Amino acid sequence: MNFSDIPVIAIDGPSASGKGTVAQRVARKLGFHYLDSGALYRLVALSAMRSKLDLADEGMLSDVAIRLDVVFEDAEIRLGNENVADAIRTERCSNAASRIAAYPQVRKALLARQRAFRCLPGLVADGRDMGSIVFPDAVLKIFLTASAQTRAQRRYKQLMEKGIDANISTLFQDIQERDARDSNRSAAPLHQDAGASLLNTTELDIGQAVDSVLNQYAEVCTKGHL
Repeated sequence: MNFSDIPVIAIDGPSASGKGTVAQRVARKLGFHYLDSGALYRLVALSAMRSKLDLADEGMLSDVAIRLDVVFEDAEIRLGNENVADAIRTERCSNAASRIAAYPQVRKALLARQRAFRCLPGLVADGRDMGSIVFPDAVLKIFLTASAQTRAQRRYKQLMEKGIDANISTLFQDIQERDARDSNRSAAPLHQDAGASLLNTTELDIGQAVDSVLNQYAEVCTKGHL
């Protein structure tokens, strides 16, 4: 089997849309591998902040991206010998990652690492440019979104459940700012790819969103695309 024959489901969408949870569950249902591309940018951000690097220095940040010593193992994300799965989910790290993701050199540095996740029996990848840039030949492309207010409420609930204090008005503003940054950047801006199916989850729960993706994938298989 050629590398290009390994099926990929690409799920893109804005911050806090729930695409990560949906992608993980779809991957689990299908027995596929899972790529959280945003985690790579968060890891670059965390590593840079810990080293007190200038987040405006694109060249230095791209070097960090190239040298990342990271291992994804079940629920753990290990940077060196440390599990940083929780550390990369802070709002400070998220905002820094959004800034860093706008740099073309950083995106280029992480491209091969992201594509290396593509292996049998298949891959479910979530991010901002999975279907448009990283896996343009994905057999199924989903653009998963929800209203900014709904996304702020979901993010607020997640943080409170983890015991992290949060302000919903601040989260709403952060989400709007990140949407603007991600959509207007010159390198791989966030947008619905021409071949992507829109999935608005404002009125859907996670289970319904997962079923929608699985049904669309089953339809692709039935049509003989695989």
